[in-house]
Amino acid sequence: MDEKRFVVALFGLAVAFVAGYVAYRFVAPLTVAVFLYYSTRRFYHRLERFRLPARVRAVMSLSLIGVPLIGLVSYTLVLLILEARRFIETYPVADTIGAENSVIGDLAELSNPTADELLAAYRSGQFDPLIDLVSEQASLLASTLSGLALNLLITIVVTYYLLIDGSRFHSWLLSFDDDAVVREYLETADDELEAVLYGNLLNVIAIGIIAVVTYLGYNAVAPAAVEIPYPTLAGALTGVASLIPVIGMKIVYIPIAAAMSVPLALDGDLSLLVYVAGFLAVAVVVVDTIPDIVLRPYFSGKTTHVGLLMLAYIFGPVVFGFHGLFLAPIILVLALTFADTALLRLLGVEPDSGPEISAGQRQLDEF
Repeated sequence: MDEKRFVVALFGLAVAFVAGYVAYRFVAPLTVAVFLYYSTRRFYHRLERFRLPARVRAVMSLSLIGVPLIGLVSYTLVLLILEARRFIETYPVADTIGAENSVIGDLAELSNPTADELLAAYRSGQFDPLIDLVSEQASLLASTLSGLALNLLITIVVTYYLLIDGSRFHSWLLSFDDDAVVREYLETADDELEAVLYGNLLNVIAIGIIAVVTYLGYNAVAPAAVEIPYPTLAGALTGVASLIPVIGMKIVYIPIAAAMSVPLALDGDLSLLVYVAGFLAVAVVVVDTIPDIVLRPYFSGKTTHVGLLMLAYIFGPVVFGFHGLFLAPIILVLALTFADTALLRLLGVEPDSGPEISAGQRQLDEF
């Protein structure tokens, strides 16, 4: 009997090792999937009042984030292409780089190409430099696109089945309960993860709305020469950028200010730089500082300290890469919850009725 148990345990360890290795290889999409699961779980459960099937509710919950995000990225790419084309038509890019036969020079000649002009340009070899460039980078481009598609597929599938079967997985974990320690830890960690990660989503939405209103208000009073291009898009990108620690929204409104200042400096019209300075001041105070002070405590979770959470957002990408932006808060919540619940029981200390919350700490449920 002992030999059979040893063989089964050895087999279990081997399976756990393989599963852990696979999870390690795909830790980025799995982490994003956990973030999306906790971000959309409340909406998924609230759809139960309409008596919709679980699969329909899961698809609708994923669409809540996926469709706007895909639309935002697609719209941004289209605008970048249009602006790049307008820049090539306005400024002598090909002459500046001194490449008469370059890809830019060839494409610049096709200002408004028709189907016949494109076919004629292809037959004349005008697209050969571009074709050669794509061919040389084909393997890198294919591997990058296939990697992105695979990670996106894993994220969607894992999030979908977490929404549908998350309760079953939770019940399976509770089957290993021992003196209610496992149950208390899992339930506390589950609630806190939802509060923290759902708070991230609310923070993005709130800052995005504030940024859109601020940018539209600025355009209403600023001269046409220093207006913010595409203020709605810029505000939405500002909200998404708020997820990035330290620099955050600065990667959006500082380039906007630079883009408005460069033409003024080239034209010598420095008087309008006052509006650019005013935009920067408003963006720093209204969009960046005040929401970070006022809103973040509301969205930081029930018991997780705001300062520790901020450090997790800062150190996570440094240690783990970009997905550390989502992984580090998860690790922090799991560690703090273990210290508050299971660790005390394991040391033979009866925990208090609940972790104390500092006087200035707000809870997500109060919002």
